Amino acid sequence: MKKLLLSILSVAALTFTACSNDDGNPNNGGGDEGIISSQDDIVAGDLQGQVEANVTLYKDTEYLLTGALLVKDGYTLTIEAGTTVKVEAGQTDTYVAVEQGAKIMAAGTATDPITFTSNSVTPAAGDWGGIVIAGKTQTNKGDSVQSEVAGLNYGKSAADADPADNSGVLTYVVAEYTGAKINGEQEFNGLSLYTVGTGTTINNIVLKYGADDGIEFFGSTVDVTNLLCVNIADDMFDFTGGYTGTITNAFGVREDGFTLATDDPRGIEGDSNSSDPNATPVSAPTFQDVTILNLNQTVALKAGAEIRRGTTATINNGAFIAYNAATFGNLIDTADDSGNGTLTITGSYKQGSVGDNKEGGVITGTITEETDLFDGSDVKAGRGADFSAFAWSGYTLP
Repeated sequence: MKKLLLSILSVAALTFTACSNDDGNPNNGGGDEGIISSQDDIVAGDLQGQVEANVTLYKDTEYLLTGALLVKDGYTLTIEAGTTVKVEAGQTDTYVAVEQGAKIMAAGTATDPITFTSNSVTPAAGDWGGIVIAGKTQTNKGDSVQSEVAGLNYGKSAADADPADNSGVLTYVVAEYTGAKINGEQEFNGLSLYTVGTGTTINNIVLKYGADDGIEFFGSTVDVTNLLCVNIADDMFDFTGGYTGTITNAFGVREDGFTLATDDPRGIEGDSNSSDPNATPVSAPTFQDVTILNLNQTVALKAGAEIRRGTTATINNGAFIAYNAATFGNLIDTADDSGNGTLTITGSYKQGSVGDNKEGGVITGTITEETDLFDGSDVKAGRGADFSAFAWSGYTLP
């Protein structure tokens, strides 16, 4: 009731009625019937609605996301470098979503990053949804599929797909306290990429305190560079549905004391298609320079990397580290009842109690054991991801 009263007071001068967002409907706030049809329809303290104009969020304005902000086909949401968007905590329908044919231009900088964070005085993983983007590449799930969250259509037929589709820019962006749970089958990730193309620029991303996955690719050809996941309850890096891009310089860490966890948290989880492991396109991503670091004394990672269900993946220069009694259940797992996986791994390293490989599929290559990959404060140079790339974020290893 309080939110409804605030919304009505905020928008009365613009002669439209805002509705409570408790029903999960993105058509709230903004202009007529929740439609943002001009810059004037942006209500900073009640940010939500369907974006049907080219609009901008400005760094000198305080924003509170109170519901779904959905960018519709043909329009662009621009977010200035240095902008902070706070999100009303405790909702399952607070998220930013970009439809097929729409764009988000969130070009932060190292000195002026863009931040999405909870408005709670005691923020926690799962306080809000996350960022969801849909593009026009293929997925092996079908020609037109609906996303698990946000209700976006994604995927195109082979004839209509555009591998180089451009959904905009995400660079120097922090998203924290994400992963709101709708029900047992529907949970937001920090960043969800549904058939996003290579024309999209995604780099220098930090995802912290996520109640589900850090990042998940559903299909997609997009490449991502400099990706940091910190304290993720489920999988740090996840893909399915025919993802074929390259992830370069990815660092995932679970700190000691972060006990929120699913039944099977992993560093990397890779699927292609659980119903038909031969469905095309087959998931075939490359991880170039990746570190999976577990510092947690009570939560074990089920696997450093699980590559399954028809996936063919490559890891070059990986570092899998369980430090000071932290553990993995398995190092690499390629076995699955719904289809095994194939992994080629080169120039990679392990330290600590990281388990053995579970070989149901094919693992080609070796992983060298070292005792000084991580010394409690820093990762050995040249082993896995270059952690210094994330200095701009202010995050330091505990």
